[in-house]
Amino acid sequence: MADERHRDREEIDVYYDNPEILDRDQEFNEETAAEIAAPVNVSRDFEEDAAEESTTSGRVLGYSALALSILSLFILPVIMGAAGIVLGFVARRRGAETLGAWAIGIGAVSIIVGLFVLPFF
Repeated sequence: MADERHRDREEIDVYYDNPEILDRDQEFNEETAAEIAAPVNVSRDFEEDAAEESTTSGRVLGYSALALSILSLFILPVIMGAAGIVLGFVARRRGAETLGAWAIGIGAVSIIVGLFVLPFF
């Protein structure tokens, strides 16, 4: 019984001794070539995305500042004019130069008219 559990085993190297496997390996041609086209950089630049996002947010702030400044010509000139001027400076800082400048100018005119001209009417 002890002899049945511990048999002497011969190591069999099936791969190198089998002619069918050797023939199949010699017939198999694997493609290992690289692509001819130049590699494309798919990822975008983080700085480019940040600059685009900053310009977009500056534009939104610029339009908001301009709307406040124009609205200040009709109601609450000092308060809304000051808010338009502050938002105009923030918009200029974020890249909306022209919108910010217009908001600052219109807000300043609104404050001047509200303080010095309207009290006489």
